[in-house]
Amino acid sequence: MTLNKNKMVREIGRRTRLKNRDVHTMLEALIGVWTEELAAGGKIELENFIVLETQIIDRGERPGTIANGEAPRYIRKVALRCSKALKARLKISGTL
Repeated sequence: MTLNKNKMVREIGRRTRLKNRDVHTMLEALIGVWTEELAAGGKIELENFIVLETQIIDRGERPGTIANGEAPRYIRKVALRCSKALKARLKISGTL
């Protein structure tokens, strides 16, 4: 099952009895805040769930090329780590 943004809005609205429009606005704001934090090189920690952070990756002396020129040597990527509680729950359900 895939949980996309629309399904998430409906499910949160159902569980909280908030209007889907309000949930959608809140979710858009959350995505905006997270994007700004990660773009600034910050870290997002949701206790007992996940940690999101950016990492700078050194691609070495020969990082390759891209269509319009040289590829950058250093790139930033977003890394996601599960909490111990989430890992334990996934192991119990046989998913991990």
